[in-house]
Amino acid sequence: MLTPHEVATLMLIEDAAPNLADLDRAAIQALVERQLVHLENLGCGRRPSITTRGSDILHALAKSH
Repeated sequence: MLTPHEVATLMLIEDAAPNLADLDRAAIQALVERQLVHLENLGCGRRPSITTRGSDILHALAKSH
């Protein structure tokens, strides 16, 4: 079960929010552990990216509302 904070973080990552560097690292790590997000290696660091599973969860949440 995801916390509301983790769901919000997942939504921000999916939307490619410009302030991704300000996201809670603990929430990102929890999402990585649940395989909802993976970290892409870039030349200047790592960037979180939503996985197919993460996208599926967000779509399911959207349908339920």
